[in-house]
Order: sequence, then C-alpha cells, then structure tokens
Amino acid sequence: MTATQQLRFWLIGALCAGVLLWLLRGMLLPFVAGLAIAYFLNPLTDRIEALVRSRTLATIIIVAISTMVVIGLLLAIAPLVSEQLGNLARKLPQYTARLYSRLLPILQMLQERFGVDTGDAKDFESVLASRAGDALKVIGSVLGSLLTSGLALVNLLALLFLTPVIAFYLMRDWPRLVAAVDRHLPRAHADTIRTLMRDANTAIAGYVRGQATVCLVLAFYYGSALAVVGLDFGLIIGIIIGMISFIPYVGSISGGVLAIGMALAQFSPEWVGVGKVVAVFALGQFLEGNVLAPKLVGDSIGIHPVWLMFALLAGGTLFGFVGLLLSVPVAAVIGVLVRFALAEYRNSPYYRGTAERLLVDTDHD
Repeated sequence: MTATQQLRFWLIGALCAGVLLWLLRGMLLPFVAGLAIAYFLNPLTDRIEALVRSRTLATIIIVAISTMVVIGLLLAIAPLVSEQLGNLARKLPQYTARLYSRLLPILQMLQERFGVDTGDAKDFESVLASRAGDALKVIGSVLGSLLTSGLALVNLLALLFLTPVIAFYLMRDWPRLVAAVDRHLPRAHADTIRTLMRDANTAIAGYVRGQATVCLVLAFYYGSALAVVGLDFGLIIGIIIGMISFIPYVGSISGGVLAIGMALAQFSPEWVGVGKVVAVFALGQFLEGNVLAPKLVGDSIGIHPVWLMFALLAGGTLFGFVGLLLSVPVAAVIGVLVRFALAEYRNSPYYRGTAERLLVDTDHD
C-alpha cells in the first residue's frame, strides 16, 4: 500500500468517525463525562493498584472514596444551594428592577449625550420595565419545560446513573484498552504514533487536570468569600464562577459581570459593599493568573489563547456542552499533530528545496 493510499484510508476513516459522532451527539454526554472522570482519576488508580496488586480492587476503592466525597459535599452544600435558589427565584424580579433603577441615570445621561428624544426614551423605559417581569416568567417557564421534557430527563438520568458505571469500567480496563489500541497501530508508523500520543497525553493531562483543580479552588474561594462579604446568593454565584472558569477569559468576564451586577443591585448606593465584591473578584483573578494557573496548568497545552477560545466556541456550536468538554483535548491533539506536520515539512524538500535547485542557486552566486 502506497503512502497516498494510506493517507486516503485514514482520512476517510476520520471523516466517517466525525460524522458518526455528530449524528450521535445527543447521547454522548454520559460517555464523555465517564471518560473524563476515568482519565482524571487514572493516575491515582495506578498508584493504588501498585499497593493492592489488583486493578479491580483499586478501581472499587477509588469509586467508593469518590462517591463518599461527592455525597458528603452534596449533603453539606445542597441545603444552602436549595435555599438560595428558592430565594433567587422569588427575588430575581425585585433585583432586576433595582438594577434597572440604578442604571437609569446612566441611561438618561447617554440619552442627553447623544440627543435621543426623551419622549421616545420614556416610552421605551416604561415598556421595558413593564415587560421585565413577563420576560422573567417566560424564561422560567421555558427552563422549566426544558428540564421536565422527556429528552432532558433521559439525559439527566443517564448522566447520574450511567456515568459512574462507565467511569468504573474505563478505569478498570484502562491498561487493556491502551494495549488494544497499541496492537492495532500500523506497524510501520507505530513508534511515531506512540510518540505523538505521549505528547498529546502530556498536553491534555497538564491542562485538563490542572484546570479542573483551578476550577474547584476558585469555586470554593468565590463561594465562601462572596458569602462572607454578605452578597446575596454568593454561594451559588461562586460555584457558577468556578464552573465556568474552564473557559479562558470568557468565564472570568462572565463571572465578574454576574457578581458585580448582583452587588450593584443589592448594595448601591452603599458602595462599600460593591467595593468588597470587586475586591474579592480582583483577588480571585490575581490568584488565578499569578498563582493557580502558572503552578497547576502552566503552558502545557501549547496553544495560543485565541485558538483555544476558537476551539471552545467551535466545539460548543457543533456539539453543545459535549463539544465544550471535548474542545480542549481535541485542540491539544490537533496542536501536537500540527507541530509534527510542520517539523516534517521543514525537513522535507518542499521547504528546503531539491539538491538540483540548490546547485543552480550556487552556480548563479
């Protein structure tokens, strides 16, 4: 088989796999979540296996400990989160109206600045104020219908019950799965593929495990700190900020807007409370950018932040939440492949030129 035939074979296979994943994107979440958990916990499973001399026993120990930790966290924070969610549902229209009243002077100043007709502006303000409550009711009803729909319920049940089972079997059989993949590599290119896979694993492990740890630390910090400074629903807002921090820059900006917007609605014109929230968020950003991310993540993925954001947006657009989970690992693998392709290109005649061309250039000199 020629190199062209091999390339055609693998390109067709990759295209078919991509189409199949896109068609099955609605059912992939439990499997992707289970794979992520197994990948995250595999190094710990290897260490425990070395102690107990049994992969199955090591996996059972990891799953049991993880389950107890998750149940303990849920028992600890579930009552607080449930109470704050109930209060948020009751007070959200009030906070929306209060925030609108705080921003109204700025809106009027902009109207005067740019010469907007005050009559039209007042009509717009009254309509906006009257429709705010209706809009919130519509949003609530839509979210409720989504959560109670059959497909969402099936996905939620699958995520809760299938993910631990999938993670257990993947952790238990991880060495055998890796060995099976290795046995089916093309023999002529096996060493090169192994090197690429090791590089990709280093990039993925460094980013995913490090960023997951950063998200957990930030969720704990923001949740506790915002609650201490007296921000309503600070625990929920802190958890949300920690959860969305895996999206570079976008997560930080969204979290800051959410926290400071709630502070403006709650504290102003008492600006001391707003200042405390701003200080908490600023300290969190300093810790993330100068302590947590450099120590836990570093530059392991080797991808420019702009391309990383592009990968996140592209993955989310094509595959939804599953795409967000897979976009960074896929981007890391693509980055390894691109760097390998560029290195091969620089060592090829296409970059260096042929020997005949070099001799002709030398004669002209």
